[in-house]
Amino acid sequence: MRESLPLSVTLEVRDRCLCLYLQRAARAVGRHFDEVLRPLGLTNGQYSLLMSLNRPEPPRIAEVAMVLAMDRTTLTASIKPLERRGLLTSFQDPDDKRVRRLKLTDEGLDLLERAVPVWRETHDRLDAVVADDLPRLRENLLALTFALPQEEDING
Repeated sequence: MRESLPLSVTLEVRDRCLCLYLQRAARAVGRHFDEVLRPLGLTNGQYSLLMSLNRPEPPRIAEVAMVLAMDRTTLTASIKPLERRGLLTSFQDPDDKRVRRLKLTDEGLDLLERAVPVWRETHDRLDAVVADDLPRLRENLLALTFALPQEEDING
């Protein structure tokens, strides 16, 4: 161990690092949702992606990426297996050929209908863990999500 990097720094990071706390919580919650959604052939990320498409008009890929706080490349890679399974389609915007839109198929809607009760039951159990502070927790997480500079802002 170096003098310039004592154990006290490690303990400070362990006790203070918001990123560490968020990553641990996200991994634990994500694993739990993955487990309960597995019988439906979905991961929690796929469920969130499909649910983000459940709107009156097919959204642009950029809109979905923003909602899910994902970069477009990662989102595009996540779309492909769902498209192969016939759960969604992607197509060119008729008004702007540079834009791609995403739409749930009937199969995707059917799967979401089966998944929502599983999600609700699981979420009810998780909500109970932090019930007293749930609205504040959601507010703070949303603030953290959109308050930080985006990658394109940092890299110019």
